Amino acid sequence: MKWKKYTIDTTTAAVDFISEELNALGIGGIEIEDNVPLTSKETKGMFIDILPELPPDDGRARVSFYLSADDAAKDAVFQCGDAPHRNEEPDMPEEELLAAVRERLQYVAGIVDAGPLTITQSETEDKDWMNAWKDFFHTLTVGRIIIRPEWEEMPEETEGKTVVTIRPGSAFGTGSHETTQLCLRQLSQYIQPGMRVLDVGCGSGILGITALRLGASSATGTDLDPEAVTATQENCELNGIREEQFPVICGNIIDDRSVQDQVGYERYDIVTANILAPVICALVPEVGEHMKSGGVFIASGIVQEKESDVREAFARQKDLEILEVTRDGEWVSFTARRR
Repeated sequence: MKWKKYTIDTTTAAVDFISEELNALGIGGIEIEDNVPLTSKETKGMFIDILPELPPDDGRARVSFYLSADDAAKDAVFQCGDAPHRNEEPDMPEEELLAAVRERLQYVAGIVDAGPLTITQSETEDKDWMNAWKDFFHTLTVGRIIIRPEWEEMPEETEGKTVVTIRPGSAFGTGSHETTQLCLRQLSQYIQPGMRVLDVGCGSGILGITALRLGASSATGTDLDPEAVTATQENCELNGIREEQFPVICGNIIDDRSVQDQVGYERYDIVTANILAPVICALVPEVGEHMKSGGVFIASGIVQEKESDVREAFARQKDLEILEVTRDGEWVSFTARRR
């Protein structure tokens, strides 16, 4: 099936107003394109390796909605990520709907600077959006570790390898990113049977599950996103790991005392954190409290431009000494030990 995409050229000031008016017409969602940086509140709980560098915000924006090219009279759709979803309303002919949209846009123009409000039409092919993204994720080998998406067959050669099966979902990783691979390599190097592991920002649970498969006795995760608890539990089930072996605490270990207390103090042999560099810098003063003497902290998610910031954060923390710095492309990982 083909879809008609209607794009409105407007301003960032008018985006919220236009969103409300489209929603009032029964168009249940929209796609917004602008250069407005995300706020710290908006990025809280987002599992992305680094925020995109946007050009300066020039006040311009585009708002898009979709209609079925086959039956536009009844198939208003909305955009969620990259996936169009049907919405059975509004039940009106296409031309009538577009006339109503233009009328609402003129109303918005009367209360805010809404820019040109031109509407451009284009077409896009329908896809199996729920499954198309899987084409980008395949079985990956990192040293002696094999990360297998659940929809792919088990590799034939697994002798001497540790196989971890992952159901990544839309918000959490599969291990394919360089930052995760840096963590996996260091984890493989330092893990010993019976160790306790803490994963800060656990996401899909991939690092904690790998640690358990490599011989750790237990793993504990923390994450800002409640969905991480579900994702980790699902992936534990895929790998035959009991829930009590890998509990996940929802909250911020950096500044939430209740989370810190639940995690426990001076109990972990290895702590991993595959997050953004500024979060690593904030975590460094806290993480030593939860590590055993001689415990290892593996920190990744650091773009090379932020390497010096992270190095300075470690230098200010006298109980942690940097053991090594590893790299993969533009990404950097620090491995440190608690004195």
